Amino acid sequence: LMSSDNRAAHVLCRNYPDGLSACVRAMNDKAAALGMTKARFVEPTGLSSSNVASPRDLAKLVLAAGNDPTIREYSTDAEHTVYVNRQPLEFRNTNRLVASPDWQVNLQKTGYISKAGRCLVMQTVIDGRQVVIVLLNSWGKLTRIADAKRIRTWIEAQRRVTAS
Repeated sequence: LMSSDNRAAHVLCRNYPDGLSACVRAMNDKAAALGMTKARFVEPTGLSSSNVASPRDLAKLVLAAGNDPTIREYSTDAEHTVYVNRQPLEFRNTNRLVASPDWQVNLQKTGYISKAGRCLVMQTVIDGRQVVIVLLNSWGKLTRIADAKRIRTWIEAQRRVTAS
């Protein structure tokens, strides 16, 4: 969740009751239950371009995931160490905003595949309001972070305009 590593998702699905295909079916069932009308998953990691979802679908997923304290906690850790065969394996969050004292990021996930580009979904608080940001196909490595900052600046400016 925090370092955009997909091994855990694959391991979870591989060990799901009745295996990988049953897990993917459950993912699609959950998406349908959340009202994600365009979402279709073929595998659990998000690395296949055959996995699809609209920005609206992703916003619904962010809101649902935001209700889980474990997902919120791990997706917003700046770094985390796990031990595999007594060897430390360190992960760092790929979203720099989680470590910024200027941001209150409650949930986030970054991702990248060539067809979708660099992506970011997150739930944050801007100007006292809960905001879900969905950024798809960002141009450069840091563009999605800069775009999130521009969205925040725009929302804050709108508040100042309506307050005056």
